[in-house]
Amino acid sequence: MKSLRHVLAMLALLLSVGSVHALNIQPYSPAALQAAQQAGQPVALHFHADWCSVCRAQEKVLQSLKGDASLPLTLLVVNYDQERELKRQLKVRAQSTLIVYRGSQETRRSGGETEATALRDALKSAL
Repeated sequence: MKSLRHVLAMLALLLSVGSVHALNIQPYSPAALQAAQQAGQPVALHFHADWCSVCRAQEKVLQSLKGDASLPLTLLVVNYDQERELKRQLKVRAQSTLIVYRGSQETRRSGGETEATALRDALKSAL
């Protein structure tokens, strides 16, 4: 059953990535990240905590970029408090961290950035 969910999640991501021509924001799942990276697609992780004021400021900016045709990539929102193993693997030490990839190659990492231009430039680093 787990492998069927994994396949369905990967298929859904691949279909959405194929049809998306703008910033697509969705919740993090290991299957979604793996599918994007295996397909060589641009993808970003936003380590977000609901209690974090910087994260909320970033979220507002990122939501304002949603639909931006110059950013054809997927942004996966990672629950900072729950994804402890992922934080350890990626050496994420603080909430409000943004990691941008083209496939599995990290192209940019930033922490605490709330300026729209800087966040847009970080996301564009994967294109």
